[in-house]
Amino acid sequence: MASSVRNGRTGNLPAEANAFVGREAELAEITALLNTARLITLTGPGGVGKSRLALRAAHSVRPAFSGGVWMVELSDLKNPDLLTNALAEATRLTEQTLRPLLEAVCEHLDDAPLLLVLDTCEHVLDECARVVQELLAHVPELQVLATSRQPLGVPGEHLLSVAPLPLGERDDAVALFAARAAAAVPSFALTDANRTNVAAVCARLDGIPLALELAAVRLRGFPLDRLLEGLDSRFELLVSPARPRLARHQTLRTAIGWSHELCTPLERLLWARLSVFAGGWDVEAAEFVCHGGPLDAEEILALLASLTEKSIVTREGDGVAGRYRMLETLRGFGAEWLDGLGEQAAVRLRHRDYFRWIARQGEAEWLGPGQRMWAERLTVEHANLRLALEECLAAPEPETALELAGTLWYFWFACGFADEGRGYLERALRRAHDGGPEHALAIWAHRLVTVDPDDLEAAESVSAAYVWLAHEHRLPVPALPLTGASLAVRGESARSAVLYGSSPRGPGGGGGAEFFQLLTLALQAYLLAGQGAFERCAAVAERLRADCAKHGELWMRAWGDFFVALAGIGLGRPDDALRSARVALAAKWRVHDRLGAAAVADLLVAAEASRGEPERAARLLGVGTRLWYAAGLPQLGDIETTVFRREYARHLRAALGEVGFTDAVREGRELSTEAAMRLALDGVLDEPEL
Repeated sequence: MASSVRNGRTGNLPAEANAFVGREAELAEITALLNTARLITLTGPGGVGKSRLALRAAHSVRPAFSGGVWMVELSDLKNPDLLTNALAEATRLTEQTLRPLLEAVCEHLDDAPLLLVLDTCEHVLDECARVVQELLAHVPELQVLATSRQPLGVPGEHLLSVAPLPLGERDDAVALFAARAAAAVPSFALTDANRTNVAAVCARLDGIPLALELAAVRLRGFPLDRLLEGLDSRFELLVSPARPRLARHQTLRTAIGWSHELCTPLERLLWARLSVFAGGWDVEAAEFVCHGGPLDAEEILALLASLTEKSIVTREGDGVAGRYRMLETLRGFGAEWLDGLGEQAAVRLRHRDYFRWIARQGEAEWLGPGQRMWAERLTVEHANLRLALEECLAAPEPETALELAGTLWYFWFACGFADEGRGYLERALRRAHDGGPEHALAIWAHRLVTVDPDDLEAAESVSAAYVWLAHEHRLPVPALPLTGASLAVRGESARSAVLYGSSPRGPGGGGGAEFFQLLTLALQAYLLAGQGAFERCAAVAERLRADCAKHGELWMRAWGDFFVALAGIGLGRPDDALRSARVALAAKWRVHDRLGAAAVADLLVAAEASRGEPERAARLLGVGTRLWYAAGLPQLGDIETTVFRREYARHLRAALGEVGFTDAVREGRELSTEAAMRLALDGVLDEPEL
């Protein structure tokens, strides 16, 4: 997880799959530009190596950016309106905010020098230009390195045109081909005897890196002279005389087409059908979506292995968790072939239906021991879910969009994508008529992921009332962090719980109804704690934990632990409270609930203060600042924002003195996210029951 730490530490750059060859001049120019320019755009045709050059440059300059280097891959993003969501996701900003998301992203990134790499911008160019301009205007220490087939057109943009590799017997193109050929065929070596033919292959392919890499793999089945003959022959396929292409594009298509020609008919068919996936796929998805006609599901695993061997697809991970990906240029070639076969509509429909099934499976099993697995699986499949939702929204019948967007309530609600889910639900509801189970599900899901500002006001008023009670009755702590709790059980506020009690029912089917019942118990515990009825709060929280345990549910059970801990503080049992709070935090962290983790961290402050550990409590107050920041609600980490933080700051200042308090808070705030979690959990993650 070190690669996901904000405030610097590293970022999210993927590892380089193989050795980088050449481009010393371009790398030096990018490094020099980053000393003065805030926006650099690498331009050039597809396959010329823009993305790989940007990745190498980003790795080389990473030590200079204490805020990290963060890559946002945009090739799979079809809806420009979701560009800010993709940016938030890549930089680990959970979308749980009442403000415009771009405003939250700007604040999220504005704490240290940071480099943002936006890869493959051309298909969402206008939105990229708008977002980049906003980011540069509001985040003074941010720099952007973009790749695009055309400039963004933003003021201050510095352009660097990426050309094919230089040709000649001793230049970069030859070096790249030789390196990739040696990787494909270990016995290959560049010699005086074969150097001329290698240079001829490179010249035939215009020094385009993707074309050279595809050709190098062909040496597994052909000697070098046969490879050269093949490139000089008839493989100008799919180049229509009526639609002339730039010479470099045509050369690249020649190389891809030659690889295509060397595939078997079933491999070509699978290549075409795989082009409907976004962000990769696993074997099960490929078998469901791509089978049919002459292609049996049982053959797909072997065919994937063959396409991997031919470097058409790449495999990531091992065993059943392995996933496959395809370069965007190869994917585009497959999509054209699929369209030519007249199969695009049918295969896209199977893709949509597969991910509808995945969403239903996840909902059915969300309240169970597989919850963490489903949170991780759907996060991995996020791009495919987006594609399926767009397909549903484009369909003539609105019910499919309502059903899929509503079925994903648990993904939007618990995995940090509330803003995106709200957008999809609103688009689906605008197209639909009232009535029907899909409409009811979508309405419920929309309420679940929507926070009304009045909810925050109600939560703050409960906290303020408790502060008054604490002072009046000389309770052991000055305040309880109820604001964080109300935010985390978002969608049904404390105010609505008072008005409607526990009678409202969630949607029937799946896990929605059971989840709603658990949510109602959490809200009851919240209200009872706010009233100082800690014995009753503990009883309700224990019932919540027991009901969650029946399902093997982790996410909501952590709220049961939270309220047990909160009641323990109120009852003067801080050691028990600390134990329950740490268990809650460990669970929230495991299911990627950053907002919940931030709320629990505030509770740890109360527990440590009650145990007579003011210095540790102050450091945890700083940790809470970091976690609220990571959750996308930095204002709740500010000491003066909430009653809870103001009161604890006063309490801890009195115990430590101004200097001691300030130093301890700063220490906690400046910890990396991982170090902050280690401090807060104090080893609880290693305990077997977790």
